[in-house]
Amino acid sequence: MMNQRNSITEGIIWKQLLLFCFPIMLGTLFQQLYNAVDVIVVGQFVGEKALASVGASSQIVNMIVNLFVGISSGTTVIVSRFYGGNDFSKLKKAMDTSIIIAFVGGIIFSVLGFIFTPLFLELLKTPTEIIKDSILYLRIYFSGLIFIFIYNIASSILRAMGDSKRPLYYLIICCFVNIFLDIILVIIFHLGVMGVALATIIAQAISCYFVIKALMNLNEAYRFIFKNIHFHQEIFNSICYIGFPAGFQSFMNSISSLLMASAINVLGTNAVAGNTAYAKLDGIFWMISTAFSVAIATFVGQNFGAKKYDRMKKSIWVCLGLDIGLSIGLSFFFLICGPLLFYLFTNNSKVILRGMEVLKAIAPYYVLVAFYEIFTSALRGMDDVIIPMIINIIGLCIIRILWILLIVPKHQSLYVIILSCPISWFITAILLIIYFLYKYRKFNKSYN
Repeated sequence: MMNQRNSITEGIIWKQLLLFCFPIMLGTLFQQLYNAVDVIVVGQFVGEKALASVGASSQIVNMIVNLFVGISSGTTVIVSRFYGGNDFSKLKKAMDTSIIIAFVGGIIFSVLGFIFTPLFLELLKTPTEIIKDSILYLRIYFSGLIFIFIYNIASSILRAMGDSKRPLYYLIICCFVNIFLDIILVIIFHLGVMGVALATIIAQAISCYFVIKALMNLNEAYRFIFKNIHFHQEIFNSICYIGFPAGFQSFMNSISSLLMASAINVLGTNAVAGNTAYAKLDGIFWMISTAFSVAIATFVGQNFGAKKYDRMKKSIWVCLGLDIGLSIGLSFFFLICGPLLFYLFTNNSKVILRGMEVLKAIAPYYVLVAFYEIFTSALRGMDDVIIPMIINIIGLCIIRILWILLIVPKHQSLYVIILSCPISWFITAILLIIYFLYKYRKFNKSYN
């Protein structure tokens, strides 16, 4: 673990960023893979109605999970700072408090999700023919939410210490478990949407077990011990100060995504299924974006804690350049290979046509995401969370909501609905570039 830490506070920045990011990308890829396998199995062996059910449900799932993942970013910043500054006593407190947050949060959201699932789907105007399967899928998924929360928070802790490899190994194992269970439960036992949901939850439980086991085998100075776990109010306050704005931002983004989903649901099953298939390709892009976002938060946090301010600043620009390059490359790949990729999910030509309509409207603008993701995470690592949250909510949520409410009713089509994404990305990127450059100059004056 010491070598991992030194690699973040020492060495060639671009190499260390890529070495840190690569396991996160692969881990997210495998996470997307076993989610994609769910979609492939459902689309190929159950049908487009079941495919649409999973897609309609995923919007609600993403809203809840993204809220907590956003909050867990507070853990990433706090832990990386304590780890970079060798403050292992506070590191242990941060670890204990974070696990308790995940456990309690998992129970609360599981209960609320199970109870309000029908209402959520009704508000989303979910097509009648898929609502029964959607309810079934969501309720099974919510029952295992605690595993997802604990896995995310524990993985955040490991990555904040510079260990991005072990979360990858655990996801690879769980990916194959999920694929195996999909084959058994869906293809052999014909459990349909229920089988897909059960396979996902069981795989998530296994990943949760592995990552907690990893925390229990850390350095003696800060290893996680169940019987000694304690809640620390001051650490909780620090995590919430940094993480709640990110969580609230993610939640509001999900609300705008739910409105988009609701608008798409009105267009029928083919549109929902096409958007669901595209979402799995889109997940590959977000895999890259998330990896660099986590990386820069960790690099900024550890180097800030170690008082290596020049290295911290350089890492931001290097990370931005790498993210931009990979985003542009992926855009071209999707636009060229899109039709072939959609055949992985469905043979229905109408669904593929709708999916390509979404892809062509979004993929050319991936590069915009790099700016607001990197700058937001970098600012978060420097304890600047409120203004970036406001900018992101205005750009990614309010603008998108206004578009859906005011523009879409007058020009109701899949393309017009999806166009809200690149428009909101552009506005958010411009505002965050301006704000970041302002804060960057202030930081230089304070620490030079």
